[in-house]
Amino acid sequence: MPSRLVIVANRLPVKRVKRKGKNVWETSPGGLVTAMRPILNDTGGSWVGWSGQAGKAPPAFKHENMKVRPVPISADQLEKFYGGFSNTTLWPLYHDSVRTPQFHRRWWWPYVDVNRVFAEAVAEEASPGDMVWVHDYQLQLVPGMLRELRPDLKIGFFLHIPFPPEELFAQLPWRRQILAGMMGADVVGFQTPSSARNFASAAKLYTEAKGPERQLAYQDRHVRVQAFPISIDVADMESIGTADDVQTMASQLKDDLASSRSGHRRVVLGVDRLDYTKGIDIRLRAFEELLNRGALSVDDCVMVQIAVPSRESGDVYAELRAYVERLSGRINGQFGKPGRTAVHYLYRSLPFRELAAYYRMADVMVVTPLRDGMNLVAKEYIAANEGDVGTLVLSEFAGAAHELGGGALLVNPHDIDGRAATMEMALTLNDRERRRRMASLRQAVRKNTVFTWADSFLEALAS
Repeated sequence: MPSRLVIVANRLPVKRVKRKGKNVWETSPGGLVTAMRPILNDTGGSWVGWSGQAGKAPPAFKHENMKVRPVPISADQLEKFYGGFSNTTLWPLYHDSVRTPQFHRRWWWPYVDVNRVFAEAVAEEASPGDMVWVHDYQLQLVPGMLRELRPDLKIGFFLHIPFPPEELFAQLPWRRQILAGMMGADVVGFQTPSSARNFASAAKLYTEAKGPERQLAYQDRHVRVQAFPISIDVADMESIGTADDVQTMASQLKDDLASSRSGHRRVVLGVDRLDYTKGIDIRLRAFEELLNRGALSVDDCVMVQIAVPSRESGDVYAELRAYVERLSGRINGQFGKPGRTAVHYLYRSLPFRELAAYYRMADVMVVTPLRDGMNLVAKEYIAANEGDVGTLVLSEFAGAAHELGGGALLVNPHDIDGRAATMEMALTLNDRERRRRMASLRQAVRKNTVFTWADSFLEALAS
């Protein structure tokens, strides 16, 4: 492996917080930071990204043993590059156009400009022999721009969200430019084999790329295209799940949320960012249908839906929040009883140990996005639960289904009747079947951690 690694991501691995009256930089949570932090600290590597504040960037600094290089993004660029092109054009398009993507030239050019700022910062930061690993849909032009500036570098790119079929991607007016940008990398990584195939197909259709899907010939180079499914720090999640304070919180939550005269009700848990791709509204309607059928009632089960406030704003998210809250109220009004609420809806972010307690007390975890690159909530739930208990209901269209389909109950997230029937099955599985399924899930999660994900990508890039 080369002497240093340079990570390029939209956000830095640190955030500025106030401690004892002083502004200090603290490490941010998240899977990418968890995986990259030990490597960067060991090699003295660098991380290039945005600080989270619009305007002039702070000067580069050392955090632990890594160099942190902030890049500047103006308020106008932030609105158009991030809120516009990244999250109103690319995000819905790459998630199967669950919402209609908007294509505006006034957003495209700031996207180009910001990608160029990142590429120039990396070109200055990287030393000969370094490897550069660029991340996600906000920075798809950086590999191509960087190759023009520094053809001596080994460049990798990883897309954390799905890459759409060519029929959808074809709608993008700047499809060729995006593909050419990504093809600037030596290795282009995706969450699933289907996303890798979609990309290779589009690249051969709209650029001069030729050859087999996994090794495209492009501009006198070979570009490796491969799936590298991301994961979590499994050992850390298992440790948190078995901690005394987390187990105590889980027991208390079970008593508070699920007690009834006949004993504990079964708990169905959903944990999602409030985003239209997550299908929270359809999940609630499926639970409503489950209760409508009459085989199970609020005396038997309760649903807890944690909706983490979205990073985005705007009418679409405000409308979704209002609709989800109305649905929760409607279900409680129809099926709730004194002391027995049908749906507990929490719109907030939770401290991670408290979230782990929710994972531990849930009998059924429902992870049913309409489309997702991976969805790490499913893997966190599995790792947090000890003793092979609990059942996972998982969308066929989450990237995690490729690894976890052997133990999860898979559903079509658009099928309300199918969702209701699968939730009923999950709630009524016998202990032997639940343990068999959870043992299979735990084996799959332990096999691929966030560290094996990072190692496999970097090995491919170094070869």
